[in-house]
Amino acid sequence: MIVDEIKKANIEAMKSKDMVARSIYSVLLNKIMLENIKKREKGENITDPDVVQIIQKTIKELEEEKANYEKVGNKEMFENASIQIDLLKGYLPEMLSEDEIKDIILALEDKSIGNVMKHFKQLYNGKCDMNLVRSVLAKCQ
Repeated sequence: MIVDEIKKANIEAMKSKDMVARSIYSVLLNKIMLENIKKREKGENITDPDVVQIIQKTIKELEEEKANYEKVGNKEMFENASIQIDLLKGYLPEMLSEDEIKDIILALEDKSIGNVMKHFKQLYNGKCDMNLVRSVLAKCQ
């Protein structure tokens, strides 16, 4: 599982005293732990697609932080955020391209928005950007 890889990377960051990597891994592991607690209350277990969503959300937050650091001229924190984003992107699965999404949509019998979004959420959760799916669907109709 992705969580195990992140835990190993966190230990390596501790051993090498890499504080930039260590800080983002700690934040990520805490978010995963909180999500795991929510899932267990419902009688479910956390899955890799759940972890991918947490990573994607964390990357978006880091992108916003990075933009703010750039505005205020904090070069060191800007670079740290860039490094952290690159570290997290390494745990994301290869995302579906626009052409792949289009091919999948065209292969579906029912191309209604609800059906297409449900199909992608069930089968490609964490492997595609749902906003991209929505825009490709709009082009296909």
